[in-house]
Amino acid sequence: MKALDAIDRRILTMLQANGKATNKEIAGVLGMSITPIYERIKKMEEAGYIKAYAAVVDRDLLGFKLVAYCNVQLKEHSKEYLEQFESQIASLEEVSECYHIAGMFDYLLKVHVQDVEAYRAFLADKLAALDNIGNVQSSFVMKPVKWQLSLPVE
Repeated sequence: MKALDAIDRRILTMLQANGKATNKEIAGVLGMSITPIYERIKKMEEAGYIKAYAAVVDRDLLGFKLVAYCNVQLKEHSKEYLEQFESQIASLEEVSECYHIAGMFDYLLKVHVQDVEAYRAFLADKLAALDNIGNVQSSFVMKPVKWQLSLPVE
């Protein structure tokens, strides 16, 4: 696929704002017919610009009242240990995001749990139980100030 043009970028902006927007709705806003919109979206999906479509759910309504960010330092840093840790973390349902980072720590985790007691259990029974954990530093979200999924594409 060639580079994104202004129309592609507008389509991406609209889909980021409303993933349920129909081709007809997008075409109406852009003053185009439905078929070219469909074809553009298909090409962006195939090229990997659009990774997935998902519903954003309310974590509070689902009972996940506590968000914690965990900085994790490993004892050993061989490729085997890094891959093992990443595989183990991927299986923990409380972890919604995991990043291999540079600096004092090796990984940054975003963890969603019901409350402080659930976090304590997660930390003691799951995270600290993994092989090769050296140090964990936790920070708790007091109030979200800015939260968005969209990227500036226009």
